[in-house]
Amino acid sequence: MTHRCKRSSGLWKIVVWDEPFFEGKKHEFTTDCYSTPEHGFSTVRSCRVESGAWAGFEHCGFQGQQFVLERGDYPSWEAWSGSNAYHVERMCSFRPISCADHGRSRLMLFEQENFQGKRAEMSDDCASLPALGWGSSTVGSFLVRSGAWVCSQYPGYRGFQYLLESDSPAGEYKHVREWGSHAQTGQVQSIRRVQQ
Repeated sequence: MTHRCKRSSGLWKIVVWDEPFFEGKKHEFTTDCYSTPEHGFSTVRSCRVESGAWAGFEHCGFQGQQFVLERGDYPSWEAWSGSNAYHVERMCSFRPISCADHGRSRLMLFEQENFQGKRAEMSDDCASLPALGWGSSTVGSFLVRSGAWVCSQYPGYRGFQYLLESDSPAGEYKHVREWGSHAQTGQVQSIRRVQQ
């Protein structure tokens, strides 16, 4: 059974600036930002996560490349996209990750789509699925039992990031296209729990 999460106010806070290195116009958020232009920012150029974990997106409407933003400072776009497969100099929407529960996260991965083929269950971070014995460089589907997870294209948490959450429709990710609007390959070689 998949654990459902509920959002409550006061758990998340992110401060964003329209210039690098925490300069320029500043705004605080404690809930979703569907479109930074609606708040007078063409894009976010630096941010500080003061509480909670956040998902940032390249485009408005939670679309495009995803970035997991955990507590700390992000003085420029390199700080949140430096290890991705391509550099993204923009972040135009973001939202809290309500299911981040580092201590009780559980995830099942399957070799094929629709939860078919070889499977494995995880409750801890894995910097290299191949080193763990996963025989393929790809994953076909995921079932998130609890928590929130970041799947990365390459070992060592590098490359494209895919955020998987237990409160996203029953925690079921049956196909690559359900991992995010930018997902085009099932290549996943490292997985970690989101820090809250």
